Order: sequence, then structure tokens, then C-alpha cells
Amino acid sequence: MLLPIPDVLTPEQVAQARAKLDAADWADGRITAGYQSARAKDNAQLPEDLPLARELGAIVLDALSRNSTFFSAALPKRIYPPLFNRYSGGQSFGFHVDNAVRYDRSRGGADAVRTDLSATLFLSSPEEYDGGELIIEDTFGTHSVKLPAGHMVLYPGTSLHKVTPVTRGARVASFFWMQSMVRDDGHRRLMFELDVSIRRLTQDVPDHAALIQLTGVYHNLLRQWADT
Repeated sequence: MLLPIPDVLTPEQVAQARAKLDAADWADGRITAGYQSARAKDNAQLPEDLPLARELGAIVLDALSRNSTFFSAALPKRIYPPLFNRYSGGQSFGFHVDNAVRYDRSRGGADAVRTDLSATLFLSSPEEYDGGELIIEDTFGTHSVKLPAGHMVLYPGTSLHKVTPVTRGARVASFFWMQSMVRDDGHRRLMFELDVSIRRLTQDVPDHAALIQLTGVYHNLLRQWADT
């Protein structure tokens, strides 16, 4: 499931993050790439052990903790600390698949996170740069994603994806991965669609007799599929 999630960060939060990131010392983005990905990757990245990376990552995680759409779609069990990258001057990232497992260095590298889902949180407005589209290939075809600043896209970690060359300006974003309580993408999609339907029914017909039954179905499926 590929899902845009609007307004994860407020305009004020984006502006504050950008002011700090624009003044930061960036490193070669290949520091977090595997062998194959490193051959296709050309960008700058904020070193994840910098205090600034942790500060901004905490802001992103706090925003996600209050976002019901994110929780419903991802059903997160573990979230890898958000990272930050920058593309400019023709930089790009060719087609690749993210590593299946990431080891959280903030916990000494001992905490493994299976990358069921990938996320890109845009911190540059589309008019700030040319190119830089996130191209995602999945079973439903090829998708080009370029969202407003503060918006995020969530997509399966198994997807083949790339970032096209940035030919003007700079594309700044946060990116990270998460391990879901529900490992199968098809199961997660069903759970999300069911949850959305329950919420709509609750809003439109709050006394509908089917609500209790549907809510029970949701939790029984989650009980069957969840790995906690």
C-alpha cells in the first residue's frame, strides 16, 4: 500500500527544521547504504549520531505518535530513528530496494528493525526544486511522488524505488523505516481499509448496530495477524 499522509509536520515545524538543516554540516549519503545501494546513491545526509539529527528525529516521532492515519496504516511495532538527506546539483538515487533489516545505532546497534515499511517526509516545497521525484514501483504500477513540505508518503519496504536527479534547488527530506505489528502488506491494507470504514460509519451513523460487530472483526483480525 502506497499512502500519502498530509500535514505530519506543521508549517512552523518545517520552517524551524529547515533553518537548522540548511546550516548543518552534511556528510556523504552513502554512509547508510548497503553495497548495492551505495553504487546508485548520490546525495548528502545528516550523520545520525549528531545531536541535531536526534533532536529533529524526536520531533518527527512525536508528530507521528499523534497521527491516527499513520498508526492505522502502519500499525508500528518499531520505528528506526528518522534520518535526513539532501539532494542538489544533479544528485540522485538510482533504483534500489531498502535493506531488509536495520540496526538502530542509537541503541548500540543491538536493536534490529525489520523494514516492512519505508517513509519519506518532505521538508522542501515542490516549487523549491526541479526533479527529485520519488519513483516507486509496486504491483499496481509506477508512481511518481513529490509532496508539499510537511507531508509524508508511506510505502512497502519491498518496493523498488528511486529519486530522480535534482537539477535546481535542493530537495530536503526525512526518511526512515518501521517494523509493523502486521508483517504482510495485504493484511495491513485490509486492516487500514476496515479501520477507515469503521471511523466513517462512527462519524456518519454513530448508533449503527453494525459498529460493534465491525469493531470486533477488526480486533479479532489484529489478534490473529499481529506480532507483538
